Amino acid sequence: MDEIKNARIPLNGDRFLRELLGYLAESIQDVAGLEQAEGLVSIVGQKIGDEINASYRSALNVSGLDKNQISAVMVDLKRRIGGDFYVIEQDEERIVLGNWRCPFGRYVEGRPALCMMTSNVFGVIAAENTGYARVEITEAIAHGDSQCRVTVSLTPEEGASGREYFSADG
Repeated sequence: MDEIKNARIPLNGDRFLRELLGYLAESIQDVAGLEQAEGLVSIVGQKIGDEINASYRSALNVSGLDKNQISAVMVDLKRRIGGDFYVIEQDEERIVLGNWRCPFGRYVEGRPALCMMTSNVFGVIAAENTGYARVEITEAIAHGDSQCRVTVSLTPEEGASGREYFSADG
């Protein structure tokens, strides 16, 4: 049995979970359609966003994150899970982020429903700390782009595209 134990099989917990999520998203997209898959991933993203937001607030010992902390948290959380996000630009009204490496790795390709995880986590963190957020993903590795580009708007703008998020408090 040592030959099985020592076999060079590219399998570990991290890869297994990425594959599992990728195939799960693909299966939902294939069976229920992209819109339904995005909706289901959004539910999970909301819960994860709430948990991550609470973790950073607790670790920083603050009741809320300021706008600079929000963008730093977005970059840091993605770094911690294997992404390569960075701030392209930031002002009082919006944060624009780029990304060269998706945390889902190659398993995101052709599975754009997984982008709802980024949208929801970023949207929840921004909205819970500013009252409002709108997230638009204009480029995505999942769509075959060479990078991701995510705009998080912190003020409402009539007619703007993207997914809106509001603070649970109001």
